[in-house]
Amino acid sequence: MSRRILIIGLGLIGGSLALAIKKGYPETIITGYDIDSQATKLANSLQIIDEKASSIAEEAPLADVIILSTPVESSIHILTELQSLPLKQGCLITDVGSTKQTVVEKGRQLCGKGVYFIGGHPMAGSHKTGVEASRERLFENAFYILTPSEEVPTSKMIQLQNILKATKAKFIELDPETHDRFSGLISHLPHIIASALVHQVAKVGEKEPLVSQLAAGGFRDVTRIASASPSMWRDILLHNRDLLLPMLSDWKDIMNDVEQMIHEEDEEKIYAFFSDAKQVRDQLPSKKKGALMPFYDLFVDVPDHPGVISDVTAILAEANISITNIRIIEAREDIMGVLRLSFRSEEDLTLAKAILLEHMYDTYEAP
Repeated sequence: MSRRILIIGLGLIGGSLALAIKKGYPETIITGYDIDSQATKLANSLQIIDEKASSIAEEAPLADVIILSTPVESSIHILTELQSLPLKQGCLITDVGSTKQTVVEKGRQLCGKGVYFIGGHPMAGSHKTGVEASRERLFENAFYILTPSEEVPTSKMIQLQNILKATKAKFIELDPETHDRFSGLISHLPHIIASALVHQVAKVGEKEPLVSQLAAGGFRDVTRIASASPSMWRDILLHNRDLLLPMLSDWKDIMNDVEQMIHEEDEEKIYAFFSDAKQVRDQLPSKKKGALMPFYDLFVDVPDHPGVISDVTAILAEANISITNIRIIEAREDIMGVLRLSFRSEEDLTLAKAILLEHMYDTYEAP
């Protein structure tokens, strides 16, 4: 008898999980449900799922595994609904949310009914959204955090990992509080800071519009992560509130220290501030998938000649290499211009670099 897996929430993550599991276990029946019926219909048309579920109440009791691929607040509401349904004995339930403590606490209420909830967080994403952007290799080599509660037996953890190993992710087991603390520091806090910088520039831009034009370059790159789902980040901040508040306090202390250094014109401390940060940052793993999406950027020197951009894109299109973003960094008359091409994987970047070299283009990566 084929295993039935219900995926609730058919966006990029839910769709990519469906594709990965289908690839690894072709006999598995993947059923999909989304509050947006058009997303469910599209997922079925693209053969990302095998069957459409008309409702959670109808499909959940038939499922061996249920994956909640929705924002944390929605997952908590769905877990409440699942409590009232006659789920299969031994049914495994997991989620993909960016915070774990509140959802795991809610999931524990199901564990006494012969059902097992294991919190999950695949640390992967894309610049594209929606089920149509789904990729079976999205999670390959990414960290996949699992946060089981004490009630979950080891056999159920192994069972879930056996299902999710089709993603080719690297599994790490953490308790929910540790997960939320780590994610808060390396993902949630940077998003808050990036969004705050955007607000600061926007405020100045109201009186001095030129600043917004100048921000189209490096500033836009630095704050790329601010272009994320507002509803998702609202949920993240509210559900990770207790851990984020002390982090924000620590951040303000660091900014106060910097302000004091500048005020006192302390050259040594200012130099040490940047020098120490550079040393730590340069030692971080490069091009690895973590809590923040890595950017696979390639810079291409191009001559000042009509049609050169279309030539570069045509070369890559012929090799079936997708470009997620393209930007002209420098393009002035009579000098070489620079294109920055962004790719969805390191493999695509490496292949693009080799192919463009064959066509006599000079390319280089950021250090």
